Amino acid sequence: MINTERPFSRRSLLRVSLFGSAALAGAGLIGSLSGCSAEHSAAGFVQLRESDLPVLRRLTPIILKGAVPASSMPSAVQGTLTSLDEGLAHLTPAVSKQVSQLFDLLSLPLTRGPLTGVWGAWEQAHDGEIQAFLQRWENSPIALLRQGHASLQQMILMAWYGRPESWRHCGYPGPPVI
Repeated sequence: MINTERPFSRRSLLRVSLFGSAALAGAGLIGSLSGCSAEHSAAGFVQLRESDLPVLRRLTPIILKGAVPASSMPSAVQGTLTSLDEGLAHLTPAVSKQVSQLFDLLSLPLTRGPLTGVWGAWEQAHDGEIQAFLQRWENSPIALLRQGHASLQQMILMAWYGRPESWRHCGYPGPPVI
């Protein structure tokens, strides 16, 4: 017997769209009520907010692994965050808003767990959990998650490799003296 039903009816599509819109609106409302969007920059930073720092402090060493000796990692992470903050301060308002939304998505417990697999606080996440999250996003069938992975990785790597202390590892002698 041949199945003549459509796999996804118009009514089902409308239900899924309505549910998705309600979920995103709810997450946005919770985020705005919790102060994530309107949060001011963290002490010592221009753009990075206090809620962004736990995520970035855990992601940065994982992304920089192999490029930085373990003994230098704490200072490399701090320097990378400083450079990242300086770079973010020069973005257009529209791009800056998108980056903030990405960080909000990763910071809010409501969205962090289901999207990343990191159900607890970032500070307690194991390296394996973070590596699994990055790999899941990198290989996701959802283009938005792949873009989020690429954005996180590129922002962190550009901030690190823009710093003079990173140049020795990759054999770059530095810019010519003028």
